[in-house]
Amino acid sequence: MDGGRLASMDTLMWQDSVSEIHKVVVGPMDNNVYVLRCRTTGDAVLIDAANEHDRLLELCRTLGVRQVLETHGHWDHIQAVTQLRDAGYGVHVTAEDAAMLPSYDALLTHDEVIGVGDLRLHTIHTPGHTPGSMCFRLEGAPILFSGDTLFPGGPGNTSFEGGDFATIITSIEDRLFSPISSDTLVLPGHGDQTTIGAESPHLQEWIDRGW
Repeated sequence: MDGGRLASMDTLMWQDSVSEIHKVVVGPMDNNVYVLRCRTTGDAVLIDAANEHDRLLELCRTLGVRQVLETHGHWDHIQAVTQLRDAGYGVHVTAEDAAMLPSYDALLTHDEVIGVGDLRLHTIHTPGHTPGSMCFRLEGAPILFSGDTLFPGGPGNTSFEGGDFATIITSIEDRLFSPISSDTLVLPGHGDQTTIGAESPHLQEWIDRGW
C-alpha cells in the first residue's frame, strides 16, 4: 500500500508520507464524504458536500479545507452545498451537472489537475450515473475517489434521469480500468472501498447482467 494504512473505524482512514484521507458518513443515504489533506502544507479539499452541514463545517475548519469538489449533482451529494458556500468554501462541479446544484463557484473539466497544497488531484470525467459524473485520482498514490461511478460489485445505478448503462460501462472500462493500476484503492460515494484489481475482472459479468 506504498506506506499507507487503513483504519476503517477511524475518521483518518488512510495516510502516507505526504497525504491523508479522512472519511465521515452522513445523511439518510449514508453518503461517504472524504477530506484529502496535504500533510506538508495543511491544505485540504472536501469531496461531496453531501449532508449534515454542521458536521462538515467543523471538519473543514479542523482539517484546513480550502475548496469542495462534487463528484456529481444528485440530491444526496449536495445537501450541504449552500451552507459550505455561505461559509466561504468554493464549490466545483462539472458543467453537465451544474444545474442540479443550488449554486456553485467553478466548473470542473476532464483531465485537469487540482492542487491541494503540494498534492495533485487529477479529474476523470466518467459519465453514465449522471452526465457530469467525475472521479478524482491522487497523483503518486494508489487512490481513486469514484463517486457513484464504481462500487464493490459493479457500476453505479443508471436508472435515474440522465443515467445510461452503456455510457457508464464505457467510462469504467476506458477511463478507470484501462489506465489505472490494479492496486489502486477505490473510495466510492457510499459503502465500502474496493480496488481496481478486485473489480476489473468482472466487467463482462456486469455487461451480461445489464446493471
